[in-house]
This record gives sequence, C-alpha cells and structure tokens, in this order.
Amino acid sequence: MNPLKCAFGVTSGKVLGFVVRHRGIEIDQAKIDAILMMPEPRDILELKSLQGRLAYLRRFISNLAGSCQPFSRLMKKDVPFQWDETCSNAFNSIKSYLMKAPVLVAPMHGKPLLLYIAAQERLVGALLTQENNEGKEVALII
Repeated sequence: MNPLKCAFGVTSGKVLGFVVRHRGIEIDQAKIDAILMMPEPRDILELKSLQGRLAYLRRFISNLAGSCQPFSRLMKKDVPFQWDETCSNAFNSIKSYLMKAPVLVAPMHGKPLLLYIAAQERLVGALLTQENNEGKEVALII
C-alpha cells in the first residue's frame, strides 16, 4: 500500500473520479462541469469527445443510449456532420439531467428491489431501485 494514497477515518473521498460518501457514490462535480461547459460539437472529433465523457458517467445517466441516439447517425462513415435541432435537444436534455444527477447507493438487505425496464425498437434499458428509510426510491449500484 502506498501511504500517500491511503486515508482512514474520512467522511468522504474521491475514488476513480467519483465521490464516495456515507450516503452513496456521486459524480465528481468537476466531471459534470466539464460536460455542462462544453459547447455543442462542431465536428466529429468534438462529438467523440462528448461521447467519451458521457461513457465515463454512463451508470449515472438513465437511458444514456436512448438519449444519445440522435448522435449515432452523425458517427456513420461517409455521412456529413450536420448538427440539427434533434441533436441540440438531446444534448440539452443530457445537460439538464446532469444538473440533478442521482446518487447511487448499495442495496439494503431485507428490502424489496424494484426493476424498471424501458424498451424501444433498437435498445433496452433497466434501472434497479429500492426504497430507502425515508420511503424515497434510490438507484442502486449494480
């Protein structure tokens, strides 16, 4: 163990770009701010950069594949890059979702699990939740 990387008795800390606290795992605010400050992509390289940043946070973004679907046609070979209103709407909805990103928690033993499934023609998404002690549903770490 490297003593410079060890911390004992702390209430929270950053681990692999995420913030671990007593209430669960959250996205580091710097990672969210990097996406919120991004302008709309102007070319394929900027779109790939956006998708890379989103992939890093994929477990926190519900239905990420569905949200990014308008971008997929721009990624095809021999298709001119043309950012339109559907891409703009998808980009803005992802940004607004990240402003209130969920906290992932570990499952509590003895409480029932709730599974939500969303299916579209080309993709399937699932979310596993559980009610916490206050009766509020929270997303679980899978």
